[in-house]
Amino acid sequence: MQHDLHQSERRNAILRILRGSAVRNQDELVGLLRREGHEVTQSSVSRDLRDLGVLKASGRYLPPLEDSSRTLDDFGALRQFVRGVATAGPSLTVLRTTTGSAQTVATAIDKSEWPEVVGTISGDDTIFIATATGRAQALLVERLRSLFRI
Repeated sequence: MQHDLHQSERRNAILRILRGSAVRNQDELVGLLRREGHEVTQSSVSRDLRDLGVLKASGRYLPPLEDSSRTLDDFGALRQFVRGVATAGPSLTVLRTTTGSAQTVATAIDKSEWPEVVGTISGDDTIFIATATGRAQALLVERLRSLFRI
């Protein structure tokens, strides 16, 4: 039980730190946690980041968006990374991002579980988003333009 309490406190501290400052790597986060009195290792921090759903984009960690019913404001932190949207046929949408940000944005889209999205594939600065129909694609493009103001 004591282990669970320490893990919960540590994870809450991680989220608080990430919301309050730009953390660029795990070593930096380990140092910040140790300064607060948490006994941590790089491997425990790595596991915590993965389990918490922390995203990394443009060289910094981003705390996870709060839940799967995303609103316009929830995507605000990711808006700065999205550069444009285009369609390629009736079921493939291409979302362009800044270098190194595609996986983070794709993960947020996947976790949102939008009904029009069948799946995503991300590279370094490009996300392919599959939709089942042209109508679903039109809804997706409208949603992306609204959320990311592109």
